Amino acid sequence: MQQKIIILDFGSQTTQLIGRRVRELDTFCEILPYNKFPKDDPSVIGVILSGSPYSVHDPEAFKVDLSQFVGRLPVLGICYGAQFISNTLGGKVEKADSREYGRAHLETINLDNPLFKGFEKGSQVWMSHGDTITAIPSDFEVIGSTKDVKNAAFASTKQPVWAVQFHPEVYHTSQGTQLLKNFVVDICGSRQDWSAASFVDTTVKELKEQLGNDRVILGLSGGVDSSVAAVLLNKAIGQRLTCIFVDHGMLRKNEFQQVMDDYKVLGLNVIGVDASAKFFGDLAGVTDPEQKRKIIGRDFVEVFNAEARKITDAKWLAQGTIYPDRIESLNITGKVIKSHHNVGGLPEEMHLQLCEPLKWLFKDEVRRVGRQMGMPEHLITRHPFPGPGLAVRILGDITPERVRILQEADDIYIRGLREYVDADGETLYNKVWQAGAILLSTVRSVGVMGDERTYEHPVALRAVTSTDAMTADWAHLPYDFLAKVSNEIINKVRGVNRVCYDISSKPPATIEWE
Repeated sequence: MQQKIIILDFGSQTTQLIGRRVRELDTFCEILPYNKFPKDDPSVIGVILSGSPYSVHDPEAFKVDLSQFVGRLPVLGICYGAQFISNTLGGKVEKADSREYGRAHLETINLDNPLFKGFEKGSQVWMSHGDTITAIPSDFEVIGSTKDVKNAAFASTKQPVWAVQFHPEVYHTSQGTQLLKNFVVDICGSRQDWSAASFVDTTVKELKEQLGNDRVILGLSGGVDSSVAAVLLNKAIGQRLTCIFVDHGMLRKNEFQQVMDDYKVLGLNVIGVDASAKFFGDLAGVTDPEQKRKIIGRDFVEVFNAEARKITDAKWLAQGTIYPDRIESLNITGKVIKSHHNVGGLPEEMHLQLCEPLKWLFKDEVRRVGRQMGMPEHLITRHPFPGPGLAVRILGDITPERVRILQEADDIYIRGLREYVDADGETLYNKVWQAGAILLSTVRSVGVMGDERTYEHPVALRAVTSTDAMTADWAHLPYDFLAKVSNEIINKVRGVNRVCYDISSKPPATIEWE
């Protein structure tokens, strides 16, 4: 039986990060809404309560019945989770005199407590809360304090319950991974048998049982997620998998053929559909970003369905949905945050069952699974690319000529990132999360080329660093690299006479411009 840790989500922005940290300990975990604890599941070996944007005293604060697991399983409360444990079991939580946010140090710490095994005195932690625990329950003891927070960490003297007011999952808590390892491995008893290899073996076996001799259709995008899903399914059912790759005309330069060649090498059964004329026709004259997305989404479904109907014996539709897609699409109250292209539901007329072999994985885990299966590294490390493609990187009307201009500029930029090796011996491409060029086709600027005046478009270059795309910072690319790329774009791409670099972070900006 596969062991797992349950993380109950009370709405914290770092709940996914807790999950990532647990998975990095080779331990499977599930992130569930605070009120969805799975009763009578023998595979659960421990429970973590996340932080929350609420105070425990707010009328709308999320609450859970602790008796479902306290006393039966090891429990760790983080931030709001710690405050909820204290408030519920007889302690006291009050508004802090000032918001406790940022770096702090554990000035007193019980190194004999199993939660702090291997810790150093003065270990740095990260605080982020407006309330503070002024009294802990009677059967608990303080095991860690900072200068300003007496009850920074505490533990039950009778039951396996621990609570910390800081965030061990974030980078700025220097020994946070050690704390989570102490809880997950030593206290909960994880066998640490969750790995890419075990996932591949288990999933291929499950897919064979789930799909039997049925035929499956998979929509490929050329990205990491759908490609890894395709290879997994191919290992399980071989040529009973049919992949459909739709070219809407707004992919990167030569990308359609390059991706088709990659899939041929992988032995996948792929149908390539060039539907660019339809997409360009339907997008003509449309400038609103949301309208562009809706048209592209609608057209994609129409083209995909038309091709899928030709496979009359198909019973399943496979998707490269990954865990963050599912978490982001519904919040913990069950309300939609954003519609995701992979979890929006099947078109009713297709009458197909859904198969999502990657639905429990984070992006970095998907890449590890791809490497485990021997997929080419350039496919594994490929940057995320928006479903609507370059259409959301062209401001204003979409035309074939504007797409051509952006494809040329983007190709120079991305090739440059791949070729530039820094002092660490790593390419800039592998150091950034996502990069691309944006055509400001609604703007013209004056320039001089030769002895002639030009009046052409600017191109903006975008590169960000991130771990999950929920937040991102602009990448500090070397000046010599930017100078070389800018010069090459202006010299070689007709229609561009100025190059800018976007230095905005997310938030307040987004990664894409539209």
